[in-house]
Amino acid sequence: MAQPQRVSTHPAAHHPAGYPAPHAVWSRPDDKRAGTPLVVLLHGYGANEADLMGLVPLLPEEFTAVSLRAPQTLGPGAYQWFPLMASDDFDIAQVEAAGDYVLAWLDGVRAQHSSVTLLGFSMGMAMATTLLRRRPREFAAVVGLSGFAIDPGARGWDYVQDGELDGTVPFFWGRDQADPVITQDKIAYTLGWVRERVDLTKIVYDGIMHSISAPEMAHVAEFLTYKVLSND
Repeated sequence: MAQPQRVSTHPAAHHPAGYPAPHAVWSRPDDKRAGTPLVVLLHGYGANEADLMGLVPLLPEEFTAVSLRAPQTLGPGAYQWFPLMASDDFDIAQVEAAGDYVLAWLDGVRAQHSSVTLLGFSMGMAMATTLLRRRPREFAAVVGLSGFAIDPGARGWDYVQDGELDGTVPFFWGRDQADPVITQDKIAYTLGWVRERVDLTKIVYDGIMHSISAPEMAHVAEFLTYKVLSND
């Protein structure tokens, strides 16, 4: 799996107005991807598509990994899927636009893979859960690391299809209870959501704060082996 990174852009892809053409980094060249299970890496706030590629050697070698750059620019080399929820410019419509952006790109690549799994860190987990909620039957599994699921508030969220999630999609959630970044209201909502909607594997890691550890990735690799590869 530790192949040279391959960068691709998709200028013809359909994506929301004002968003750039998708930019992704792959773990395998195009001619080595057919028939492999795909894991899509979704980086956190202020990072970029290179940020999670260091995890690739820790994943089962059967997977092809691809890391997609978030569409909104914060600064040189820094991107976001949508504004921080605590910021004045947050709008859930931007979460929906980012979801459509990723799904349109995925629609162009998924056919050559045996399955698609999502792996998101921090805000990337918010993006991964949003994609699952939008298309509940299209993903083999989801891995969420030090992140959360979006709480739409009392008005609900017509964009997602939570009612179609029947508790069967394998979902790994790893975090530190002392995470200083993800607020407790987000954790409380996410905990309620995962308990009702997915086949949950939840592990708490002391001392990792808002990060990813080697023991956590060992558990992720086991999860992917038994929940995805065994059914692929």
